[in-house]
Amino acid sequence: MHVDVCFTPNQFDETQFRDKVVVVIDVLRASTSIATALHNGAREIIPVTTVESAVKISGNLVGDAVLLGGERNGKTIEGFHLGNSPREYCEEKVKGKSIIFSSTNGSQAIVKAHYARDLVVCGFVNVGVVADFLGKSGSDCIIVCAGDDGMFSMEDSVCAGLLIRRLSRAEGVKVGHSDAALAAVALHKSFGKGTLKMIQNSEHGKYLIGIGFGDDCAICARVDSVPVLPQLVGNVIKVKTAAEKKEHAAAPITAS
Repeated sequence: MHVDVCFTPNQFDETQFRDKVVVVIDVLRASTSIATALHNGAREIIPVTTVESAVKISGNLVGDAVLLGGERNGKTIEGFHLGNSPREYCEEKVKGKSIIFSSTNGSQAIVKAHYARDLVVCGFVNVGVVADFLGKSGSDCIIVCAGDDGMFSMEDSVCAGLLIRRLSRAEGVKVGHSDAALAAVALHKSFGKGTLKMIQNSEHGKYLIGIGFGDDCAICARVDSVPVLPQLVGNVIKVKTAAEKKEHAAAPITAS
């Protein structure tokens, strides 16, 4: 299988994702919050690009089982129930809920790649599950780093490198690398031994610390701590298999 890396979504036109296996990475913080929400019993995540779209969709859904989640510039959108901190997506708040989600980077990348044959969401917290999925699929894949407002993101790129290294070590899997994939692996070799420190020293990590979300950096740095596979099914993100649904319902992630 051949692996390519897109260091920002701007490198590709959305039609180039058509019929591809795509992994979207937004370590800080959409990938982590989406995985945490699903692990803690959220019914589904509905990714959208704009606040207006989120409000319109929520108006078309009835009942109290719908939440608005997301951020702009790291902060909760006015009128939304939840921001983009994984600490907010605890079982008490999200179990059984549909969450309409719009973030500065992560949801934009997911929507842009929605033509993919398979699209899964990855962060450090679920990198092992994603690597296992890719290895079993055996298909060529594109790893899309959500980046930071259209720019290169260190934490997403290092996570991409870890994902590729995990995949390369899988039994029976032979991986071919693009130049970008080789660069991501090199970044992980250089910065991956101290994941939390790397995140804290990244541009966006420093920004989150500065606006009071420093604790989120530690949550987002916990490798393999949220073993679920969020996958886009139609226009919503759900847990991949029934077995995983049973697993995440039995062991909720806490906000600690």
